[in-house]
Amino acid sequence: MPRFAANLSLMYTELPFLERFAAAARDGFTAVEYLFPYAHPAEELAQQLQAHGLQQVLFNAPPGGRTAQAMSSAWDAGMRGTLCIPGQEDAFRAGVLQALAYAKVLHCPRVHVMAGFAPQGASEATLHATALANLAWAAPLAADCGVTLMLEPINHRDMPGYYLHTQAQAHTLVQSLGSAQVKVQMDLYHCQISEGDVATQLRHYLPTGRVGHIQIAGVPERHEPSVGELHYPYLFEVLDALGYDGWVGCEYRPRAGTSEGLGWLRTWQQGQS
Repeated sequence: MPRFAANLSLMYTELPFLERFAAAARDGFTAVEYLFPYAHPAEELAQQLQAHGLQQVLFNAPPGGRTAQAMSSAWDAGMRGTLCIPGQEDAFRAGVLQALAYAKVLHCPRVHVMAGFAPQGASEATLHATALANLAWAAPLAADCGVTLMLEPINHRDMPGYYLHTQAQAHTLVQSLGSAQVKVQMDLYHCQISEGDVATQLRHYLPTGRVGHIQIAGVPERHEPSVGELHYPYLFEVLDALGYDGWVGCEYRPRAGTSEGLGWLRTWQQGQS
């Protein structure tokens, strides 16, 4: 049965951030992920994890900025990563170092490095080469910390102009790099919107060993996975059949209260017991 992690950036938003850890544990989650930890000291977050018996399984590197203050405000400023952007190599490196410092304290084995918006006029070859060079620099540092770097294709409806938007793009980068320290973060919500045929995509890519994390949400509104056009009970069975034993991040926006919307999870767990 898939192992589910609560995404504390999108779930439990009715509570202050530091109170979301306890709420997730009360609802039976044993792992969490979220977008960014940088608004809080790493030690403060580690205390929450320890107090509530939770594992940190994923967070994002800063989406931009060269100083700690700039990194903390980069998302709100509209930045969405620097991996592919020529001339932003110093910001990428600063962000990776900041993320790995947090990962060490939080014992987090995965960090998502956001690709960024493709600059107007930049060729695909230039963007690919920039991303590849940045990853080649970052991968050995991540290996030293026991961290796997994640690349996530994001659909162009939610994030127009984002460089990585197909599974093939991300997998081509991983294959070109040839490092086990970089894998693909396969968000089935984004996959459905960008490409569809999700079960076939899972059957194609999971056996490669290049998928390091999976996320879910209902399509198209990004609500609970029990709502919308994707039939997740079937996809969970596909994951089981393929032997996927990693985490499944619940990166969705509850319609009306997080705990009240977890019926889909309880139903699935009861059906598997």
